[in-house]
Amino acid sequence: MNLLGHPQGEALLRFDNLTLGYNRHPAVHHLHGEIASGSLLAVVGPNGAGKSTLLKAIAGELRPLQGSIERSHLDRRQIAYLTQQASLDQSFPIVVHDFVAMGLWREIGAFFGLGRDRRRRVHAAIDRVGLHGLENRPIGSLSGGQLQRALFARVMLQDAPLVLLDEPYGAIDAASVRDLATLVRQWHDEGRTVIAVLHDLAHVREEYPEALLLARELVARGTPADVLSDANLQRARQRAEGHGDDTQAAVCRVDREAA
Repeated sequence: MNLLGHPQGEALLRFDNLTLGYNRHPAVHHLHGEIASGSLLAVVGPNGAGKSTLLKAIAGELRPLQGSIERSHLDRRQIAYLTQQASLDQSFPIVVHDFVAMGLWREIGAFFGLGRDRRRRVHAAIDRVGLHGLENRPIGSLSGGQLQRALFARVMLQDAPLVLLDEPYGAIDAASVRDLATLVRQWHDEGRTVIAVLHDLAHVREEYPEALLLARELVARGTPADVLSDANLQRARQRAEGHGDDTQAAVCRVDREAA
C-alpha cells in the first residue's frame, strides 16, 4: 500500500515494500512511501491492526520480514520511543528522579554521574510535567497519570528529532491528557517529528493535522476529516478481521496536498 509523501519537509522515513510480523507471520503488509520531517502523525486503526508493530519497526526493535525502512540520517539514539505502560515493570525499585534520568543514558552511558547541569535538566523535566515534589517517590506508587508524566519527562531528556508514542493516553486522567498533549504540540512546534498510536478519534481530530488508518495494510492517509470517515473506519474493521479485499490487490491513495 502506498503512503504518499508530504510537502512539509524532506523525507525522514521511507518504506519500501515493508512487511512486518512475528515468527514469519505478517502483521503489516507491503507499505510503500514516506513520512516527512516535522510531521505530526496519528496512527489509528482497530485492535490487532499492526499499529504498535509499525512503531517497533521504526524504532529498530523489529526487523522487517520483507522490504525495508530507510531512516534518512537518523540512528537509533535519535529516536525517543515511549512504549505502552503495560510493558513497564512498576515493581522495579527506582524512584521518579532516577527513572526520568534514564532519558540521558544514551548521552552519558550507564556508569557516568549526572553532574550538576544534567541534574538541573532532570529536575526541569520533572517540573515541566507537573511532578515537582515527587522526585523521591517510587514509580510503583504512582498513579497511571503520574507514571505517564514521568515517561514524558524521560522522553524530553532524550531531546530526539523523532518521537514515537504508543498509546500515550491510555487509562490516564483528563488533566494529564491535556497537559501531555500540550507537550506533544510543543515538540511539533520545535520541528520534531511525532508519530503517535492513538485510539481516541475525537482527540486525533482536535490535535493532529494528519492521520494514517492502518488495518494490517494502509486503508487511508491524509487529514483526520478525510481519513476518519465512516466508510474508511468500516473498511478498516473488515480488513482487520480478515474480511477485506486482498492486500495485494487493494491500493488506497489519499491526495494529501489537498489537505
